Amino acid sequence: MKRKTNIKPYTKQFYKKNILNFIVAFSEVLLVTAGMLTISWLLQQVTDLIAGKNSNFDLPQLSIVAGVLFVGCMLSYLISYGSKPRFITKGISQYKEYIFEKVTKKNISAFVGENSSKYISSLTNDIQSIEKGYLWNIFDIMSNIILFIGALVMMFIYSPLLTVIALGLTTLPIICTIFIGGKMAKAEKTVSDQNEVYTATIKDTLSGFSVIKAFKVEFEMIKNFKDNIKRLANAQSKKYKMQILMEMAGTGASLIVQMGIFLIGAYLATTGQGVTAGTTIVFVQLLNYVLNPIQVVPKALAERKAAKGLIEKIAKELDQNVREEKEATLDKLSTGISVKDLKFGYTEDKEILHGISCEFKLGKKYAIVGTSGSGKSTLLNLLMASNDNYQGSISYDGTEIKDLNSNNLYEIESIIQQTVFIFNTTIKNNITMFQDFAEEDIEKAIDMSGLRTLVNEKGLDYLCGENGSGLSGGEKQRISIARCLLRKSQVLLVDEATAALDAETAYQVSNSILNLEDVTSIVVTHSLEEGLLKQYDEIITLKNGSIIEKGTFDNLINNKGYFYSLFTVSQ
Repeated sequence: MKRKTNIKPYTKQFYKKNILNFIVAFSEVLLVTAGMLTISWLLQQVTDLIAGKNSNFDLPQLSIVAGVLFVGCMLSYLISYGSKPRFITKGISQYKEYIFEKVTKKNISAFVGENSSKYISSLTNDIQSIEKGYLWNIFDIMSNIILFIGALVMMFIYSPLLTVIALGLTTLPIICTIFIGGKMAKAEKTVSDQNEVYTATIKDTLSGFSVIKAFKVEFEMIKNFKDNIKRLANAQSKKYKMQILMEMAGTGASLIVQMGIFLIGAYLATTGQGVTAGTTIVFVQLLNYVLNPIQVVPKALAERKAAKGLIEKIAKELDQNVREEKEATLDKLSTGISVKDLKFGYTEDKEILHGISCEFKLGKKYAIVGTSGSGKSTLLNLLMASNDNYQGSISYDGTEIKDLNSNNLYEIESIIQQTVFIFNTTIKNNITMFQDFAEEDIEKAIDMSGLRTLVNEKGLDYLCGENGSGLSGGEKQRISIARCLLRKSQVLLVDEATAALDAETAYQVSNSILNLEDVTSIVVTHSLEEGLLKQYDEIITLKNGSIIEKGTFDNLINNKGYFYSLFTVSQ
């Protein structure tokens, strides 16, 4: 049986510290519905007064009632002006904040295998549908339900017979709205899915713009973009058509009911069967309050259901690839990291790592080498607790990584990846990651990472540009090293950090990493430079997910084994 995603933690965000605003907004709903019902009563009283029927109120008294109604109407709008926007905006803001916080709790490698466009779509396009369908519709639904009940009570007081006839006639619009309203949620989800694809296309086009230009595939990309726009437009068109069809069916059925009640009421009034002209008029008026909810509420409920579907959609995504937080912590690493008989695969039927066993002692330097697909990056990601679904053991000072608290683990170790993300802010903010550090610590990290020349030339307040567009590849990598040093991480994981750099810059960055004192460096590298490899305490050679050899550079060369072959071919 398919487990339903729990969306209560998400919908609770709309009301958290927001109940008072909701209550005040709801009081406006009560005032408006009471006023509308009073207007109907007033219409009946004035009509019968004009027709010469006996009335308990004269024209001056009814005029006073009309004046009070006007003041009440203005008061209700003032209440709505102050409370509804505050409730909606605060609720939506809290909802967006909650989603963003949940995104930050995903595994460190979660976005490698996930499409981030779904989150962008959920925080942009879907928010509009949720705001309208889930929040604004609360008040529409409540208002129409209260109005529906109030109108039925008044109708029954005026004429039970005419009320029964009216209820019989309203079955037609009920059938129409229920039949069409059930399809709205599906149409809304289709639009959301197409929005997600559309957003992904924009993101891919802008991110891969240089590739598009270099391979001269502008025409193909434009065609792909147009196709996505067409699919999105078709989905939106079907949704809008469904809305219009619902309105058309509801309006047509309502006109039939209204005309039927008007004619039947006129017949009862002219034949003296206890129905006055005022009663007939007020019945037509009250019937609007019965028919309107029948049209509006199913549509609003369908939109609300669609909005809940969008909330459930993002909730389901956010429940995946989330590491359950553990209690175990380490003040600092004392001995090192031990990997024993490690087996892992992203899917059950395809194992990537086969019985990996190795030791990473504190303060030592390690290189992990091997051909593409040998499992180097996978091993490094597991050392960052990217996935707990492995066999064997990964322990830090004897504590299994599965049992370590994530925040504590990331205090001990940091990672430098091939692609370094640079925020569109100052060099200083990119080094400190918007946190407060002592100036002397920042200066030390700058010196140790080799950033001093850049800082002297451009200053710490230099704006780096979107994703570091104002910096070179080597400068961005040095900023990533400075980030790790500033946090005083004991373990530094480096994943092909120099792959995209020119040979000279790659050598300088690698040399900077190897010269870091009191730091355990575990470096996945494709570059087999003799001068660098000789500086590692141990080189671990992987092939097809297994360790083939490990040892110092000189030992591996003298053995003339698999590493020797890799090194010789690279020269």
